[in-house]
Amino acid sequence: MVMKPTKAVKKSQYDQKLCRLLDDYSQVLVVVADNVGSTQLQNIRKGLRGDSVILMGKNTMMKRSIKIHAEKTNNSAITNLIPLLVGNVGLIFTKGDLKEVREEIAKYKVGAPARVGLVAPIDVVVPPGNTGLDPSQTSFFQVLNIPTKINKGTVEIMTPVELIKKGDKVGSSEAALLSKLGIRPFSYGLVVHTVYDNGSVFSPEVLDLTEDDLVQKFAAGVSAVASLSLAVSFPTLAAAPHMLIDGYKNLLAISVGSEYTFSQAEKVKEYLKDPSKFAAQVPVAAADTPAATAPAKEEKKEEPEAESDDDFSFNLFE
Repeated sequence: MVMKPTKAVKKSQYDQKLCRLLDDYSQVLVVVADNVGSTQLQNIRKGLRGDSVILMGKNTMMKRSIKIHAEKTNNSAITNLIPLLVGNVGLIFTKGDLKEVREEIAKYKVGAPARVGLVAPIDVVVPPGNTGLDPSQTSFFQVLNIPTKINKGTVEIMTPVELIKKGDKVGSSEAALLSKLGIRPFSYGLVVHTVYDNGSVFSPEVLDLTEDDLVQKFAAGVSAVASLSLAVSFPTLAAAPHMLIDGYKNLLAISVGSEYTFSQAEKVKEYLKDPSKFAAQVPVAAADTPAATAPAKEEKKEEPEAESDDDFSFNLFE
């Protein structure tokens, strides 16, 4: 008869497994596992098999193992995981692309009915249309103030109705109505809560950033630095081009208002002394256009006159 391992042995084995994973993997996804069944979790394990490992367990055991392992290995970075172990959470150790792993996890979400007392994770809206219910079921709709009408012997909802708001508890009437309509409004699965990567901890929203988003944010940061530098007159690399241009404008203004000059200001001063050098270029081109088109118009006017002379130049008595 095979002896079952004791609790102490199980804890030791769990501790060894967690420590081994912390040594082998530098990327960890902290996931929330609320309302996730064992079969669903097993399917996720199969889908991630190859480059990722899912580890579930008691938060106190995981915190203790991480703390002791950090002291033994002098790796204080992994202690950043300890504050994240709150609630019904698990750890996914991976060597793959974090965004791809998150997308793979999202594939295994399953629909779930609205149970009484459950906190709604999303807004629930009942769409308009024929419900297929007989007129005797209208009491459910009346209790929830849902406008209906009888159409061809069945109850029909007239307008979309927001039945449950996000964060509200599901009542018995709402649960009964959704069950009769066959609506499973909620879906559950592992949800990535936080990302750990080589000691850094950040939100999973960072995984959605593209190169264009990074360039846009970088440009906004450079613009902010340049604006601040110009406001306090402190030179920085971002503000240097603007400061040089402003300096050139100031020197140009001094040069125009005095006899002092330099090579970049001579052309401007020359234009200011004789503005006709500008004006001569733009109007001449405009003046050439009507002059060139005028003879063409005159020729077109002469053609019908020549045709009329030819048409009426014969003698009626011949």
